[in-house]
Parts: sequence; C-alpha cells; structure tokens
Amino acid sequence: MRESMFTRVKTVQALRPVGAIILLSWLLVVPAGGALAAVEAGGARSGSGTTLIRAGRLLDVETGEITENIGILIEGGRIQAVGASVDAPRGARVIDLEGLTVLPGLIDSHSHICLTPDYQRRNPVLYKTHPYRALEALKGAQRNLMAGFTTLRDLDNEGADMADIAVRDAVREGMFRGPRLVVSGWAITITGGHMNLTGLRPSVDRRLDQLAILADSPEAMVAAIRDQQKSGVDFIKIYATGPTQLINPETFEPLMQLSTAEVRLMVDEAARWGMDVAAHAYGGEGAHNAVNGGVRSIEHGMMLDDETLDLMAKRGTFWVPTMTVYLPGEDTSADEVPLLDRIVERHRKTFVRAMQKGVRIAFGTDVGSIPHGDGWRELERMADYGMPAIDVIRSATLAGAALLRRQDELGRIAPGYLADIIAVAGDPTRDIKAFRNVPFVMVDGKVMKRRR
Repeated sequence: MRESMFTRVKTVQALRPVGAIILLSWLLVVPAGGALAAVEAGGARSGSGTTLIRAGRLLDVETGEITENIGILIEGGRIQAVGASVDAPRGARVIDLEGLTVLPGLIDSHSHICLTPDYQRRNPVLYKTHPYRALEALKGAQRNLMAGFTTLRDLDNEGADMADIAVRDAVREGMFRGPRLVVSGWAITITGGHMNLTGLRPSVDRRLDQLAILADSPEAMVAAIRDQQKSGVDFIKIYATGPTQLINPETFEPLMQLSTAEVRLMVDEAARWGMDVAAHAYGGEGAHNAVNGGVRSIEHGMMLDDETLDLMAKRGTFWVPTMTVYLPGEDTSADEVPLLDRIVERHRKTFVRAMQKGVRIAFGTDVGSIPHGDGWRELERMADYGMPAIDVIRSATLAGAALLRRQDELGRIAPGYLADIIAVAGDPTRDIKAFRNVPFVMVDGKVMKRRR
C-alpha cells in the first residue's frame, strides 16, 4: 500500500496544473446574477476608503450587552473606532443600520462548499467534473455568505481536486465576492474506511478517484500531509472513525481508524508546517485517540464518552457538533431511521454533557450535506438543546475565531479587527430565529448584501 499511496499522490500532483487552467477559464465566465445579485460590484477584495456604520443597536458578544446608537468607523477593511461619539469624517460613506442589531459576522467551523445535499444519491466523484464542482463550490460559498456566515472553515474538498483552494484564492484575490475561506483540501483516511468508495469491482475501484487520500502507513500519512501543504491548504483533516454504516448496532461503538501514535505523527508533521489538525470522530476509542494525539478539534462527536469529554476540557480541544445534519430527512430510507434516531438522541445528550463539563464548543453546520444557506437551522438546534442564545452566538463568533487562532482579528467588533459585520432585526440574544433573515452582510469592509 505504501507504493500505491505514493503513486496516487504523484498522479494528483501531475494533473493539477492542467486542472487549474481549466478551472480558471470556467470561473472567469460566472455571471453576476443569482447568488451575486445582492453583492456589490467592484474590484479589490479589501474595503477602500472610509465607511461609518450607524448601528441602531450593537451587540457586544463578549459581555452579551446591547448598546444603542453606536458608530463603527472602518478604513482599509479594518475597524478603526467604535463608540457613541464616533462620527463620519469628511468624504466617508455612511451606512445607516438604525433599525437593526449589528454584530460580528458568523463563523461556520464545519462547511463543505464542494458538496451538495444530493451527494448520497449521486456521488460527485462519479458524475461531476472538477470545474463544475468548483463552480458549485463558489455558489455554495456565496449562499452561506448571504446567510451571514462571513468565514467558513471548510472540512475537505470531497474529492474535488483542490476546488476549495481555487475558490478561496479567487475570493481572496478579488476575482469574486465570497466569505473568508479556510480550507483543508483532501482529507486523509484509510483503505476501506470513511470516504473510501466501497462495493465496486476491484479493477474499477483502482481506476477511480477517491473522496480522500488513502494512507495506511506512517510514511504514507506524512507524505499526504506534505502533499497537502505543498498544494496550499490551511489545515489538515483526518478521519479518526469510520462512517455511520460501520457503527456497531449493539455496542454503538464507531470503527476506530487511527491509533494515538498515528494521530500524533500527523499532528506533529502538520505542526511542523504551521498547521492544525481536525479529526472527524464520532466517539469511542477513535475519538479518544484523536484527542490524546493532539488534534485541534473533534468534528461531529455524537458518541463522545465522559472520559473523552473530560480530556477535551482539560486539553482545550474544540468540539464542532454539527447536529442538524443527522436528522432523518425526506430522502432517508426507512431502514436508516432507527439508527439516525438513536444518533440524534445520543448527540443531544452528549451536547448537554459537553456544556456542563466546559468543553470548548465551536459552531459548525456540515452545510453541503444540508442546503447551503441553511446554517440558521443549527443555531436554533443548539438553542433548542439548552444553550443560551448568547452562547450560541459566541460559539459562532468568539469560539470560531479562537479555533482558527485568529481571535485577535475575527469574532468581535472592536478597533483593529477585520470589518466582518452583519445585522439582523430584533434582539438575537432573546430570539435566535433572528438569523433566519440577515439583511446586511459586510466582509473586509465591503458590503456584500444590503436590503433596504
């Protein structure tokens, strides 16, 4: 398997220059309609000139206090001053948000811009080209932006050959408007594990792209991380447990995919390149190994036991729960419903225990598995499960920024911070449903959406 792994990596690298040229040619013809209709026209990514926002109400997400009639002065994409006495200098653009509550842009710490909800019926690796998926990814990112999510931490490209990196870079360079993107490229898994296509004739399987890099030895794991770093990812995602189909129906134990030593090896190699590691882990031994091995975050984690939650609280490991995605939907088969019902209930109980134990919870949706733009559903679920609305908002601002190690420039409205700002009607600390409609969105001082 070691030789096979290196062959796969080299093949992906060889295709990338051609793929990048094709991808760029496709992206340049995206029309300005649809998801872009509410977006300002213009060039540079960062805000230019000086802007004053007159906030009817400003939510301080740290204290939970709302203050009326506050000015927010923005220049060069960053906040310069905040206060009741802040006024517009000569020549500044003034944005009047008098009737709205202003707060920091939301951070979704678990998105999939390269995925759409039909993926289970129509596997994108089999039926969609990489350029097409890049366009889908741009559209998905923009829909999430319009819903108030100004930063997306994207958890692997689902086999779309670095389309997430291409969209991130195109947005960053000002070619297209979109949210701030932090991406992980290809995830790393094991042969036969989560994200490895199964059930195919071996001769066919060997010819197909997979949904993740398959790494079955320490050498292959290190090589995969180096390949990812060379390609320009921001962090690494690993699969520490298997898919829901491999959960033991009697013990409810997920398949353990990685040992503590294997996790630590990848965490150390990623750290050498200045990157964190996120671990897909449902629970059991696999999740415990991931936390012991030093990952930055556990994703999903519906079956986390008390021992692992205590270890997470002690180490400061983040948990990104993504609870809404496991609810049975219209396309769920009758055979799947009993297992999903058990997962949903276990998830709820784990969420309550995690809050009680002081685990650091960062908001994440798994959007892509659910429709892009529907992140409000997860906000409401967290509140329904007992988290106070202000803490839900903090999980999507302060905690998300800390998870990204960017708490000094994201997640607050304060001098020196990036001007990622949204506004909603009413008081979201009293009614989390306020996020169902976000009439104003700004990223880097640029207005992305404004409904008058």
